[in-house]
Amino acid sequence: MWVILALLGVILAIAVVLVVIGIRNPYSENDMRLFERLGDFSKSGEQVDLEKLELSLPFTERVIYPLARKLGEITLRFTPQNWISRINRRLELAGRSSKVDATVFLTLQFIFGLLIGGFTFTLFKLLGNNIPAGRVFLFTLVMTLLGFYLPHFQLSSSITNRQKQVRKDMPDALDLLTICVEAGLGFDAAMARVAEKWNSPLSMAFARVIQEVQLGKLRREALHDMQDNIGISELTSFVAAIIQSEQLGVSMSKVLRVQADQMRVRRRQLAEEEAHKAPIKMLIPMAFLMFPSLLIILLAPAVLQIIKSGIFGG
Repeated sequence: MWVILALLGVILAIAVVLVVIGIRNPYSENDMRLFERLGDFSKSGEQVDLEKLELSLPFTERVIYPLARKLGEITLRFTPQNWISRINRRLELAGRSSKVDATVFLTLQFIFGLLIGGFTFTLFKLLGNNIPAGRVFLFTLVMTLLGFYLPHFQLSSSITNRQKQVRKDMPDALDLLTICVEAGLGFDAAMARVAEKWNSPLSMAFARVIQEVQLGKLRREALHDMQDNIGISELTSFVAAIIQSEQLGVSMSKVLRVQADQMRVRRRQLAEEEAHKAPIKMLIPMAFLMFPSLLIILLAPAVLQIIKSGIFGG
């Protein structure tokens, strides 16, 4: 049974690698290298032997990459489109790179579910045959669903952490924006300076806005895309204030200073809110961990003395 479990783990690990590599890019590196070598042969005027050319590539590029692309095509064929759109939206909120798309995420969900479910079933089989089949099926189903939603929980945690980090960095970033604008820089140059100064989700969002504006997108549209990719109310109000200041001709430095003060007040309010939640969050560990240990330490000597005194007939 341990051999079967090891083989199952190896097969699932190979499946993860194949699917992720296969659907990461529609054109893999072996295609690009093959095209480059064909170009070199055509320039030199030599006769091209396609079989020899393909055999000169490594085994991973000749066998594993094509197989992975086939698995990726099968995964794309059975994936609902609305599910892909929803997961892509959550991946944008989490700030994931372009290498991780919805198809990769869904594939990882299925593989985690099968891996944890198979491990649970194998573990029950190793424990013995006296366990009812219904209980084995129920526990295996529950663990399979848990494994399926495990990447989803991790993605939700990444979204929450990213939004908290952006809320924490916004007052300081707006202070730097205000200083740069008052020093004579334009708003785009000030955002570029903030992006160069820090390495945080907010600075990366500012850098993306600058890149999109340089590529020809309107600043208003780039700012709206930034607020959609982060998804917090503080950034929405900041973008709305910047757009209104441009349309109405209000001083940009005054708007930025007011926004920085508001963000600082908002950050203080959020810190106070978390501080008020701390006593309630402490009730669970105190009730189930600290209080039982304290009762054992305090009452154990008295209980032992009562038992030794023979009051209960012992």
